[in-house]
Amino acid sequence: VMNKYEIMFIVRPDLEAAEIKNQLAAVKKVLADEKAKLVDEKDMGQKELAYEVKKFNTGYYFLLVAEAETKAINELEHTIKINENIIRHLIVKVEE
Repeated sequence: VMNKYEIMFIVRPDLEAAEIKNQLAAVKKVLADEKAKLVDEKDMGQKELAYEVKKFNTGYYFLLVAEAETKAINELEHTIKINENIIRHLIVKVEE
């Protein structure tokens, strides 16, 4: 069963621009490998964090909307958790 999810993640601000894009590509690749369908993608740019996270005051925000199975989201959670370049993430199931 495919559900709709909003996936927001914040990439550490001290990376080169190309490396920041690579983080986005890595997240999208996990979704693609797991047969998830990307519905929307927003690069929200660098923003101030509400509070310091891992010694950073800003981060690069990305928002993806995907239709995916639970297995794909579990795989994505795991991949993000072990990625030291992603300092925060939030995955929310969207009720339609």
